[in-house]
Amino acid sequence: MDKMLYLGMTGAKQTEYAQAINSNNLANVSTTGFRADLHSFSSVPIEGPGVDTRVNAVVDSYGTDFSQGPVANTGRDLDVAVKGSGFIAVQAPDGTEAYTRAGDLRIEAGGLLATGAGHLVLGNGGPVAIPPNSSLLIGGDGTISIQPFGQGPETLSIVDRIKLVNPDVSRLQKGPDGLLRVRDGETADPDGSVSLTSGALERSNVNVAKTLVNMIELARQYEMQVNVMKTSEENADVAAQLMRLS
Repeated sequence: MDKMLYLGMTGAKQTEYAQAINSNNLANVSTTGFRADLHSFSSVPIEGPGVDTRVNAVVDSYGTDFSQGPVANTGRDLDVAVKGSGFIAVQAPDGTEAYTRAGDLRIEAGGLLATGAGHLVLGNGGPVAIPPNSSLLIGGDGTISIQPFGQGPETLSIVDRIKLVNPDVSRLQKGPDGLLRVRDGETADPDGSVSLTSGALERSNVNVAKTLVNMIELARQYEMQVNVMKTSEENADVAAQLMRLS
């Protein structure tokens, strides 16, 4: 019966972990540029003397879903969406270079360009700084042009260019902050083939219906594992009573 209890316990623990991944996806269904996390169950034998028949039901996180989410037009000058594959380079809170699909840009105090989550957008020489202006335009290649105060539209001047990259997604991994990074601390080179759509945002690629169905399935699976543990306890109590009678 200890084997039965062990299987129920490990199954319930891993189901909780899978539910946490699934719930995180659902919580970010409205997060701009969010990429859903993927998971799967696998059977992993436990090595060691006396536990040859023990097998753990383990949840493996097997990466991120990089399929493109729906694009919605906003008409806002600072909103951009990456066309097809590619990413916007940003500065992570720890100062390292990271990548995102979130194009909800804003100008913070000091003129620094950042995403809606507060990550500084990188340009040719570091974080992009926007001088005071009366209008701003972001081109398809990431070029940022401004019209200085008190001057006409014919005086548009380029201030920087957003760093756009397109690394192999198999080399990318998502961090706890939701940003993507190249494995082993490497950085991706700018890619001129990556382009932007101005006045639009890419939504999360989470499939709401599928995620909700998965949540129900995991809840039922967890309930089944708990019932296994309860049954194991009941069997142990009955066995103890029989031992006392004998």
